[in-house]
Amino acid sequence: MTQLSTACTLDCPDSCSLEVTVQDDAVVSIGPGPANSLTEGFICSKVKRFGRHQYGVDRLRHPLRRSRPKSGGSNGSDSFSRVSWDEALDEIAERMQSIRQEHGPEAIVPLAYGGSNGLITQDTFDLQLFDRLGASRVARTVCAAPSTSAAVGLYGKMAGVALQDYEHARLIVVWGANPSVSGIHLVPIIRRAQQNGARLVVVDPRRTPLAKKADLHLQPRPGTDLVLALSIHHALFESGRQATSFLDSHCRGADELKSAAANWPAERAAEVCGIEAELIEEFVELYQNLEPAVIRCGWGVERNRNGGSAVAAILALPAVAGKFGVRGGGYTLSNGGAWAKAGLNAMRATSQSRVLNMNRMGRDLLELDDPPIKMLFVYNHNPLATLPAQATVRQGLEREDLFTVVFDQVMTDTAHYADIVLPATTFLEHEDLRLSYGSLSLQRSRPVVSPVGESRSNVEVFSDLLERTGHLKAEDRPLTDEKQLVSWITGEDLQPGEMRFPPGGERPIQFVDVHPATTDGRADLFPNSMDRESNVGLYQYIESERDEAHPLTLISPATEHTVSSTFGQFLNKAVLEIHPVDADTRGITSGATVRVFNTRGEVLCSSRINSDLKPGTVLIPKGIWARSTENGNTSNTLVPDSLTDIGAGACFNDARVQVESHAAATEGKQA
Repeated sequence: MTQLSTACTLDCPDSCSLEVTVQDDAVVSIGPGPANSLTEGFICSKVKRFGRHQYGVDRLRHPLRRSRPKSGGSNGSDSFSRVSWDEALDEIAERMQSIRQEHGPEAIVPLAYGGSNGLITQDTFDLQLFDRLGASRVARTVCAAPSTSAAVGLYGKMAGVALQDYEHARLIVVWGANPSVSGIHLVPIIRRAQQNGARLVVVDPRRTPLAKKADLHLQPRPGTDLVLALSIHHALFESGRQATSFLDSHCRGADELKSAAANWPAERAAEVCGIEAELIEEFVELYQNLEPAVIRCGWGVERNRNGGSAVAAILALPAVAGKFGVRGGGYTLSNGGAWAKAGLNAMRATSQSRVLNMNRMGRDLLELDDPPIKMLFVYNHNPLATLPAQATVRQGLEREDLFTVVFDQVMTDTAHYADIVLPATTFLEHEDLRLSYGSLSLQRSRPVVSPVGESRSNVEVFSDLLERTGHLKAEDRPLTDEKQLVSWITGEDLQPGEMRFPPGGERPIQFVDVHPATTDGRADLFPNSMDRESNVGLYQYIESERDEAHPLTLISPATEHTVSSTFGQFLNKAVLEIHPVDADTRGITSGATVRVFNTRGEVLCSSRINSDLKPGTVLIPKGIWARSTENGNTSNTLVPDSLTDIGAGACFNDARVQVESHAAATEGKQA
């Protein structure tokens, strides 16, 4: 047996260093590696068990071509026949050329998200291919778009508090995040801080594992985080406890923020958020009086129509309360921006083609004209399982006149609607560079085993398509060697098991080692660009639609079983979680099959009574596939394709539903 060092590239802020045990060119086991100080002790169960994904029955092993129509439910594995790579790539290249000539280049649409991909496997030769073709561009807005807009607007690309430095905090606020399932290495750090006397506040509509250990847990209604944050600002300004000296020296826009917050005293905010005013006041006292204080802001906050303003209001709190300038004080959101000035090379796009919002892909597939979408190339993404308005996305994929390519590791729900399916390598089979957005690190992920079957890497496939379409340039050829591409991007030979840190270092102190990357180096607490972007104005609360027929708010948080929809093939039957009060009024018991519905569709699944939820809120996990529900629909069937106030992100938590016993619903229809 041999042990090889590499790094995990899955969509997680921790970016674990790994030691992989290999025998006879097969993965035997995966464990933690020593390079990343944040993740050295342990790794998540998902990666420990990655072998079942690597070698499972769903793994794609050779290219496939559709042999039956998409309509009439003919979308199973028996709808495909095996073809060679040359046959598949020749057909794709020919279709690209013919569609480009007949309908124009913008009729070709690359659909990728790529949270689980690094600097090699996304935006290298794939970017060059579609840019040189003149294809439509797709805004990757399904996750992190509103929060990124907020963070960049307020602070530029300033690095956040290193997760390791939470141990120095006396107050830790976890807002809209659940590290127990996403970013698990923060949990033991928080526990150590608590053992040393730190207080913990959790803001989440669920009693998460950390919430059960918290000194204070606030359960606002989903979509009201903006109101809660503004009420804290109001209390700080109204009582004169704002950090006036810091605001004068390092910020602008404080007066405008103060004006927006003036509308939200604790009593009014409590009514909107569905929590007690006394809890807001207790939060304010803790946040004002304890130093250092750090906020871990998660992406759950952004998943509603107020998402961009909500994240901005939360990130402004350390400035108003004067929490910067000390180790363990400030905020953490995404640390990806810390690498903006790190000297990394990147391939650039020059095309000015139209931009499509991926959250509206379903309606674009059905309604877009001038030109219509005639070719969809899906990679690093499973849109049928992850995008809003699932029924519309499915209807678009069913088009017989749409030529769809899906390039993936396993036979996803989306792949079943493809015309050509290409087998992709996993992170254990190709080169990549993982730039972490949690731990401040850059690591090399290298192949530790040969590709399964005929799987090929993104670099191989997209550079091949560049050549077949006549767009591969002479200067591109050296970089088609993945190791050469690694050296070109990093500017050095970064070895597996080594770490590289951004200019601010591995554990920077905000406003000491790193500063706002704004035009004047000051934090902008009321960015005019964000105010103009919002259709109602920055920090202006948009009340959620109230529908008596669909009174429950549906949320779809991550679980410990999947990374977005990756590993969804292993999930058992999906379960709707519902509070006892809401269950009792509907005659629902644990284990019963329920119908979860609104005007967009319905999901049939099992139910579980969960007193840890806020009443009025129900839950179906994120990342489930069609096979996990009784009727093949998931929570995204019920989600609108409306967009957030800032950043044009997805509004998953704006789904309003009703729940009823499926047996009762069936009896009603029969009657």
